[in-house]
Amino acid sequence: MKTKLKEYKFLFSELVKRDFKKKYKRTVLGMLWSVLSPLLNVLVLLLVFSQIFGKNSPHFIIYIFSGTLVMSFYTEATQGCMRGLMANASIFTKINVPKYLFLFSKAFQAFINFLLTLGLYIVFCIFDGIKFNVNMLMLFYPIIMLLIFSLGVGMILSALFVFFRDIEYLYGVFLILLNYVSAIFYPITIVPEQFRKIFMLNPVYVYIHYFRVVVIDGTMPSLGHHALCALYALIAIAIGCGIYRKYNHEFLYYV
Repeated sequence: MKTKLKEYKFLFSELVKRDFKKKYKRTVLGMLWSVLSPLLNVLVLLLVFSQIFGKNSPHFIIYIFSGTLVMSFYTEATQGCMRGLMANASIFTKINVPKYLFLFSKAFQAFINFLLTLGLYIVFCIFDGIKFNVNMLMLFYPIIMLLIFSLGVGMILSALFVFFRDIEYLYGVFLILLNYVSAIFYPITIVPEQFRKIFMLNPVYVYIHYFRVVVIDGTMPSLGHHALCALYALIAIAIGCGIYRKYNHEFLYYV
């Protein structure tokens, strides 16, 4: 795969550029929407829930922003990957190129948007009085694990979408549910203590919680938390790669 990525480096970069141009075509603000969209989500959630949950939650805006930051990236990456094969069927049905390149380009585009928003996130941390420490350097770890996890889920979804178009609508409903069970706008402390461990079965929450522990609490998550981040990422990418190896040639008959 590494050799093929080098061979198709130009195609990959062109796919990323094309996707960016297509996404922001005929918009006045262009790429600024990459930052404005999650920012507006944060402000809306803050406006609605600050009086309910924010009074007893320190750095509540960063608490919400951490959840929105991770969820926005996961949503954009997985939804983009899900449609990646079908959107580029006219290319790979005529030219023999690795199909996963189209998914990698979607995930990478979402990753660039994530990094842009991360810059704004850091600015908000400064204004909210967050004290920066050496532990924050470890944020690269959940970011990389989240990228791998999202790509793995995206590979699974893209394969399912080729065979079952209904998956797009079902996944939309699932994302709504995921937003509610990832403790984005409410503190986990409102959940009875005996049920809090159930949240760790949600990979997205695991990555969100890592951000909050490092940034807001200023401490390093446990080794078990690190292992869980890696476990979810490896399981997702392993299943995704396995599906592509098995059904790679069958995609041509369904697109």
